Amino acid sequence: MQPPSFPAWDPATVEREYNNRLAVPEHPKFFERWERDSEFARKSLSSRLDLAYGPDPRHRIDLFPAKNPRGTLIFIHGGYWRALDKRMFAWLAPSWVAAGVNVANVNYRLCPQVGLDDITEDVLSATNLLMAQEFTQGPVVVSGHSAGGYQVAALFATPRDRLAFDPARIVGGVSISGLFELEPLLHYSANEDLRLDLDSARRLSLLEARRTITAPLVVAAGGAETSEFQRQSLDFADAWSPQTRTSLILPGLNHFSILDAFIERGQPLHRESLALLEK
Repeated sequence: MQPPSFPAWDPATVEREYNNRLAVPEHPKFFERWERDSEFARKSLSSRLDLAYGPDPRHRIDLFPAKNPRGTLIFIHGGYWRALDKRMFAWLAPSWVAAGVNVANVNYRLCPQVGLDDITEDVLSATNLLMAQEFTQGPVVVSGHSAGGYQVAALFATPRDRLAFDPARIVGGVSISGLFELEPLLHYSANEDLRLDLDSARRLSLLEARRTITAPLVVAAGGAETSEFQRQSLDFADAWSPQTRTSLILPGLNHFSILDAFIERGQPLHRESLALLEK
C-alpha cells in the first residue's frame, strides 16, 4: 500500500501545520526552562554523562540511575532531526528516577550533516550499546518526542538481525507528538536540511512498517497541537493497532508543553508510560 500523496498542499499550509515554533510563539520560554531545569538535574542527580557509542561528538548518552530500579526509560529528543541536544532534556530525569526508573538520554547526529537513515542508525547503535550495559538489565521502555517519536517507531521496525539484544527485553514504547508519514515534509521549509525526495519520504514513512519489536505502545499528541500533528499520531496508532496500547490526545497541551505531562505524576501520559514497566 502506497502512502497518500499531497500534491494539492501549498507550502503556506504545510508551514502552518508542521512548523511547531511558528505554532507556539512562546517556544523560547520552554527552551529556556528546559536548559535551566536540566542544569539543576545534572547537579542534583547521580549521573554518568557522555557515554560514547560511536566516534562522532554527538554519539553520546547521558545516564541517570535510580535506586533499586524497576526498569529503564530510554528517551530520544526531538528537534526535527536538525536541532536540540540531549543536555536540554535532563530535566525529564528527576521524576522518573523518583519513580524508580533509570533514564538514558540519547544524542544523535543532525541534518543536514547526515540524513534520516544515518540518524536511525545512530539510535540503533545507541540502543544496542545500552542494552549491553548493566544499567539496563531490567525491562526497558523506549520513548521519544517529535522526531524522537518517529525514531521509537523506526527502532521497533528494525530487522531482527540488526538488533544486538532480545527484542522481548523492550517492554514498551512511548511516542509523543511524533511524525510517521513523511511525504508532507517535501513541501515544508525544513526539508532544505532533511533533503527528502518522494522516494525517500515514502520509504522512510512508517505507517505500513513491519515490526520486530512487538511491545505495546503509548501514542500521544497535544490537543493544542496542529491538526496534522494530531492526525499523524491518530493514524499511526490506528495503523499499528492492536500493538498500540493507548492513544491519547491531551487537551490544552501544545507541542512543547506535552512533555510536562510526560513527567507529572497523575497525568494520563505519565501514568500510561509508567504502566508499561508494570507487567
